[in-house]
Amino acid sequence: MPYKFGIIGNPLSHSLSKVMHEAAFKSLDLSGSYDILETKSEDLIQRIKFLKTNGYDGFNVTIPHKVPITVFLSEVDDVANMAGSVNTVLINEDKTLKGFNTDVYGFMKPIEDVDLNGKKAVVLGTGGAARAVICGLSLKGIKKIDIFSRNVINSSESVNTLKERFKDIEIKLLQYELLSSLKDADIIVNTTPLGMKNFRQGVSPLDDGIIQTMGDNAIIYDIVYNPIRTELINKAIKYKKQYRTGIDMLVYQGAKAFEIWTGQKPNVDKMKIAALEGLL
Repeated sequence: MPYKFGIIGNPLSHSLSKVMHEAAFKSLDLSGSYDILETKSEDLIQRIKFLKTNGYDGFNVTIPHKVPITVFLSEVDDVANMAGSVNTVLINEDKTLKGFNTDVYGFMKPIEDVDLNGKKAVVLGTGGAARAVICGLSLKGIKKIDIFSRNVINSSESVNTLKERFKDIEIKLLQYELLSSLKDADIIVNTTPLGMKNFRQGVSPLDDGIIQTMGDNAIIYDIVYNPIRTELINKAIKYKKQYRTGIDMLVYQGAKAFEIWTGQKPNVDKMKIAALEGLL
């Protein structure tokens, strides 16, 4: 039987998941389909019923369903439990659902050779993506995280949850406008959509002066993948700073999801080529 996967979220017009997973099928000579299933919050229950009754083997979950989906799951893996959000769901034979968070794996993979043990991170943003990033940083042994938000009052509840979850890390929530230096940060991660295509493209969440305060070994990591070179990455290149782009995180989280569903490892390079072509 051909595999049947999909992605639920809203909006999905920018999604590269279909082309990536089609490349994964091809790389393993497997037959299957991957559907883009635009799903509004009010339609989530009906969508899950649809997925269970129409032969789907699993599905990805993106904004705004990564947290709401958890109430429909019979089981979650340890990483999803730690992150408090789910982006990949396996539909078992008995139609029960198991949740995973492959965003954490996707985030960590491009920095697997970087020693962050006992070091400090700066995270821009407090949304769902920040949860996966902070989970990944904790697994890398980070000891301090300064989280910068444009709205500290609205963000305080979610950050307090993170403080409870990651008690070994000194987490501070700070007003974005107070960010003036990155000299003591070992990694700076942008989890906001700032600079993304159709969302203030060409704008950087950090200005030149702040980037110039970074240490020589510090890394800028922008999880935005469209465009491939965001304005933040352009600035990192301009000032000869180490950097990671969002495209690798996207591809690795997709490859991990595919492995969960099929038990087989797809060709990551072919998935990346498909994703890059999808951005052209």
